[in-house]
Amino acid sequence: MTTSEVTLPAAKVRRRRVMGAGKQLHAGPVTYVVLTVFALVSLAPLVWTAIAASRTSGRLAQTPPPLWFGGNLFKNLQAAWDEAGLGTAMFNSVIVAGTITVSTVLFSTLAGFAFAKLRFRFSGLLLLLTIGTMMIPPQLAVVPLYLWMSDLGWSNQLQTVVLPSLVTAFGTFFMRQYLLQALPSELIEAARVDGASSIRIVWHVVFPAARPAMAVLGLLTFVFAWNDFLWPIIALNQQNPTVQVALNSLGTGYVPDQAVIMAGALLGTLPLLIAFLLFGKQIVGGIMQGAIKG
Repeated sequence: MTTSEVTLPAAKVRRRRVMGAGKQLHAGPVTYVVLTVFALVSLAPLVWTAIAASRTSGRLAQTPPPLWFGGNLFKNLQAAWDEAGLGTAMFNSVIVAGTITVSTVLFSTLAGFAFAKLRFRFSGLLLLLTIGTMMIPPQLAVVPLYLWMSDLGWSNQLQTVVLPSLVTAFGTFFMRQYLLQALPSELIEAARVDGASSIRIVWHVVFPAARPAMAVLGLLTFVFAWNDFLWPIIALNQQNPTVQVALNSLGTGYVPDQAVIMAGALLGTLPLLIAFLLFGKQIVGGIMQGAIKG
């Protein structure tokens, strides 16, 4: 038996394995049923909010509650928009959430890269201190933070909400853990050998490698900043509110209109849905790209 006769079947086997690895896996009917159930359960609160926003407060108080849309949706949306001043609140929330998202992603990526790939004194201690701040309840910082902002003369101003959230310990730890695996140290050394400066390494090496994690962190940060209520309700007033502070005014009064409150909640949720519809594909694609590279 010659060598070619021995190696030919092995080559065919390897070729078949490669061709089989390139085929897509098809989901069965059970998978589609499970995914459909999870999708319906996830959409149920949003659908109920829209149904309640299209009804009257008296109808919502009846039993059984309504299970389909009514004819008062646009009327309630207009009432919530006017009563809560959502025009100014939407603009303020876009500025606050956008600024916090950009700064958190940028600074967390830089700090995560430093903790993951750079050697400096007390790096382990600083990382422990950073992680330790995640264990402190944010409610404990409300009073000293408010006093600090008052001393700066920033009461009822947007920078009062933005400044404490420019970078987060979670974002730093998240980016550090990702860059430990996704960014080879040899790639950084090769860039240094080629004469690249630290800024150029960060821009051309670190940021491209960290792009999937930056997309995920950006989405999480934007959602958290948009929905944040505790600190904005303390730091801001109804003359210069974010969306959540403005929606709080809909619940005041002797008999709050539940349908208008639901309409306001629906308006406050729409920007998040639009952002996910516009950028969700890129975010999911970035996550899958990072998983394949890993």
